[in-house]
Amino acid sequence: MSDSFDAIVIGSGPGGYVFAIRAAQLGMKVACVEKRATLGGTCLNVGCIPSKALLQSSENFEETTHHLADHGIMVSEVKLDLARMQARKGEVVSANVKGVEFLFKKNKVTWLKGAGVITAPGKVSVDGVEYAAKNIIIATGSESMPLPGVEVDEKLIVTSTGALELDKVPERLVVIGGGVIGLELGSVWQRLGAQVTVVEYLDRLIPGNDGEIAKQFERVLTKQGFKFKLSSKVTGATKSATGVTLTVEPAKGGAGETIEADVVLLAIGRRAYTEQLGLATVGVATDPRGRVITDAHFATNVPGIYAIGDVIAGAMLAHKAEDEGVALAEILAGQAGHVNYGVIPGVIYTWPEVASVGKTEEELKAEGIAYNVGKFPFTANGRARAMGMTDGFVKILADKRTDRLLGAHILGPDAGTLIAEIVTAMEFGASAEDVGRICHAHPTLNEAVKEAALAVAGRALHI
Repeated sequence: MSDSFDAIVIGSGPGGYVFAIRAAQLGMKVACVEKRATLGGTCLNVGCIPSKALLQSSENFEETTHHLADHGIMVSEVKLDLARMQARKGEVVSANVKGVEFLFKKNKVTWLKGAGVITAPGKVSVDGVEYAAKNIIIATGSESMPLPGVEVDEKLIVTSTGALELDKVPERLVVIGGGVIGLELGSVWQRLGAQVTVVEYLDRLIPGNDGEIAKQFERVLTKQGFKFKLSSKVTGATKSATGVTLTVEPAKGGAGETIEADVVLLAIGRRAYTEQLGLATVGVATDPRGRVITDAHFATNVPGIYAIGDVIAGAMLAHKAEDEGVALAEILAGQAGHVNYGVIPGVIYTWPEVASVGKTEEELKAEGIAYNVGKFPFTANGRARAMGMTDGFVKILADKRTDRLLGAHILGPDAGTLIAEIVTAMEFGASAEDVGRICHAHPTLNEAVKEAALAVAGRALHI
């Protein structure tokens, strides 16, 4: 036995590294297993961080080439240096992963470099070296979902990982899947000059989000240049020297068609990554979707083994994993760690952004909950007008009897930041009136949130 720890967490993504830091802060001797050459997991290396770097760069390019003239700023001969844009993305990633490594050193977290396997309760083997731990935490995240008939090579047919590394802008990009990842990365390449077509099996985009928001979002993206084939499924992909030919059929049957693409992005979702961890050997139970089954305290059916993040049920979100990491560390330290799953926000980082928290109208109707709706468009917001970014609206749902906030959905500029106000209000059990009576600085985008809250009771002032 090489060494012994209070806790060993397998995976250094947002859930794993945050657990490790918090557990160390609470006095535990902690190790984190990571097989990548850098810490941070999918999120920091090939997910959240690099995609947001490219989203920001492509937004800057779009602004310069199409919108600065509206502000009286005339720029000529704008050129795209994709290599530099990609290099900057790498610099952003490097700064973030090195930041995690610094935090590990600061908090005396041991990084066990290599692939981890649970060989028995209380034992983890890392590249052949065995370590002991009172508690083992599975935080190995997720991987891209495959699609039969569409073979990924990360060159012509790519997952989100390959889509972040393209060395030239494809003339024709076909995205399979109308969810968060596909629309974000589709936005990057559409802004840089690609003609983007999205093929989605369902009859709408961003399933799980509020339906009214989804419809307006589709209109906005169409105006930007996206093409959509909804209620459609990809049944095959043939590669050639010139690109990829996709076979596309109606989801409910009927005559199909072929679509030509230079690059295809497969983005139909993600699945828990639990392979080669030794779960079957030690008897850790998983559900039919391969996710680790846990109780309310993140414990598996095997004493001393826990799981957090994308490998368990719930939204596959970095901040959800982080909160679970903190909660589990505090539980293991004898404290009352807790995650309020009813107020975890979700954000789509296109432009405009989409952000949501709590229930959708569809969910409230299905549950038979009576509610009131308040909406306010960004066209009526002074700051949005000054910015020239008036697409979208704020929508707030409140209990019809008590006025307690039940959910909020925003399509608009900086929606991911604006939603935080509603998340905070919901965490403290606030009502729509509470938000409406808070003084909001003028002129700000946040005033649209206040107005939507006032609109729940028919009291909006600026529409």
